[in-house]
Amino acid sequence: MSRPTTRAVAFLVANDGIEEIELVHPWRAVTTAGFHAVLLAPFSGYVETYRHLDRVGRHPVNMTIADARAADYDAVVLPGGVANPDILRRDSSAHRFLREANANGAPIAAICHGPWTLIDAALVAGRTVAAWPSLATDLTNAGATWTPDHTHVDGTMITAQSDQDVAEFTTLLLNALGSPA
Repeated sequence: MSRPTTRAVAFLVANDGIEEIELVHPWRAVTTAGFHAVLLAPFSGYVETYRHLDRVGRHPVNMTIADARAADYDAVVLPGGVANPDILRRDSSAHRFLREANANGAPIAAICHGPWTLIDAALVAGRTVAAWPSLATDLTNAGATWTPDHTHVDGTMITAQSDQDVAEFTTLLLNALGSPA
């Protein structure tokens, strides 16, 4: 896949266990704002989304993470759900992609359990991160400071605690992206 002519945002997910609103809400906002949204997953085909524990949707994968280059994207979004980041955090291609995006200065936005993948990509040390409260110990052990704030921006890293914060999280992402032109 060649670089789109419009600015692009990568949505980095596992093929299963994604919290639906944490994928769909920012996706719609990004595309409405004029950006090209691209769904990256470990395997081609589809990803399965959930509303908490109930399966609610399928979305087509645009490209595998292994085939994607972080330099082709202006930002990365890591939706949560419990299973999605628990699976994705074990994917070395996801780690590579996130480290490259971070090195390029691209905004990285992670919500709910999404920061789990950032921990395994070694990107949280020295940062303050909002995430689901059960991640507080994991973040602290990885050298980050967990904040109970609903959203937090630390440099180019945008994080949020839960699906209840998805609107503010998305606004922060759009502010970091600026204009698609």
